[in-house]
Amino acid sequence: MTTLSYNTVGLLFPAISLLMLAYTNRFLGLASLVRGLIARHEQQPSERVALQIESLSHRLSLIRHTQALGVSSLIFCVASLFLLFLNTEVAAQIAFALALLCMLASLLLSLREIQMSVRALQIEIEAIRKVTPAA
Repeated sequence: MTTLSYNTVGLLFPAISLLMLAYTNRFLGLASLVRGLIARHEQQPSERVALQIESLSHRLSLIRHTQALGVSSLIFCVASLFLLFLNTEVAAQIAFALALLCMLASLLLSLREIQMSVRALQIEIEAIRKVTPAA
């Protein structure tokens, strides 16, 4: 069995930090968009805008879960370092494995949210193509 070192565990910290920054930026962008659509919908109710808000709400929920998994990954990473400090190698390896699994789950949810984003843009583009005659 291989031994876990501080360096190995430490490699995850910058990766998790960058992921969390990306998730937070994405969340803030979508939240701003939702607020704008809600204001627009309150002024002039529209089924299309209501559907967009619902879709964005689902995407915000996914991002919230990606953030929670990212934070969990960081917590397990810190726990792994602490367990290494206490010379409990097996427990540190388990904590590190959990950190990796949380990161993987976070990335998979992020991928799902990106797919939803692309699909929503494709629907908007198709709607514009239907109203705008081809050049």
